[in-house]
Amino acid sequence: MQILDWNTLTADQQTAALRRPALADSGRAEQVADIISQVRAGGDEALLALTQRLDNVELEQLQLSAADIAAASARVSDELKAAIELAIDNIEVFHRAQLPEAIALDTRPGVRCELHFQPIDSVGLYVPGGSAPLVSTVMMLAIPAKLAGCQRRVLCSPPPINDAIVYTAQRCGVDAIYSVGGAQAIAALAYGTDTITKVDKIFGPGNTWVTEAKGQVSSDVDGAAIDMPAGPSEVLVIADAQADADFVASDLLSQAEHGPDSQVILVTPCADFAEQVNGALEEQLAQLSRADIARQALAASRTFICQDLTQAIAISNAYAPEHLIVQTTDARALLPYLKNAGSIFLGAWTPESVGDYASGTNHTLPTYGYARTYSSLGIADYQRRFTVQELSPAGLQAIGPAVELLAATETLDAHKNAVSLRLAKLEKKA
Repeated sequence: MQILDWNTLTADQQTAALRRPALADSGRAEQVADIISQVRAGGDEALLALTQRLDNVELEQLQLSAADIAAASARVSDELKAAIELAIDNIEVFHRAQLPEAIALDTRPGVRCELHFQPIDSVGLYVPGGSAPLVSTVMMLAIPAKLAGCQRRVLCSPPPINDAIVYTAQRCGVDAIYSVGGAQAIAALAYGTDTITKVDKIFGPGNTWVTEAKGQVSSDVDGAAIDMPAGPSEVLVIADAQADADFVASDLLSQAEHGPDSQVILVTPCADFAEQVNGALEEQLAQLSRADIARQALAASRTFICQDLTQAIAISNAYAPEHLIVQTTDARALLPYLKNAGSIFLGAWTPESVGDYASGTNHTLPTYGYARTYSSLGIADYQRRFTVQELSPAGLQAIGPAVELLAATETLDAHKNAVSLRLAKLEKKA
């Protein structure tokens, strides 16, 4: 990784050094819009044709049958099933604790205000296929959907769907599994076809085609809401001279192997440690099956030599990483000062991998700087909240005059009259 001395850079150079690789476009928006139009017009027939053309897979049907699911599940080893069960247990424990409770109180005597929570009725879960079957993503999306109370939970994944994805989906309570991926899957979930019923909200990561499609359907009133905007996977590691260079290198590579457009950053006050990490990266790269992918990601990544940990925190907050790993002598002491991150991993014994799979937290996180304003996926994303208010006559008399004056100040006469008429009737009854 390229090593830069943060304090020798100008402000503009620092901004440029923290800039993420640009997301390739090359007319993708227009191509995705065309795919969406085809699906809206042609439904299942268009999905089958697009799957054959784009994925080179010829399907007879989109939905997996009960027999298909049973056969796929039978092919999953008992050892893998046990690992999935452990992860499910931890994810359920952490997400069940997030279930909110309704609020009901009187802001004044006779003025009742309440906050209630309602699950989103139907949700679509997108799980990427490709070279890395993301079994963990099934759990991260489906478990909170079930706990939140979403009545209909369906999953799309590019064919051929990995057996472990199928097994995990049925284990986590997914109602239907569809063999379709890419922008066409997002279009089907957003607008519906004969086989795939339209959903209210779409969850899950994907490549730039999927990301573009999610953006387009979420901006269409007839489309569907989405979980969050997304970009390539990323990690930032804050490490001091006492950190283990092998551990840090392994954490950087765990993100670099996701894809060529992933970005990893190390921030440390120790130049010698940065060199040690570079050496460890080379040693570990030789052992990786996805070494070529990781090398491409490392080419766009860098190490910053900072003055101290205070400055390291400032750099991290400015970057707002998806994953933030803190490997310092007292990692928890930094936590109150770390403002912008999707998920934080404290200490030498907390690799980012545990959050990806089985610690219990959700690995669906804001990337590309969105951690400044978006949160990690949780129960709240699968529910909507709404308020209720109920006033007694005495309650209206208590706050009515203030409402009248505020409405008059805004020259909203009908608002004022809605209160005034009621107050006048109460006066007549008195």
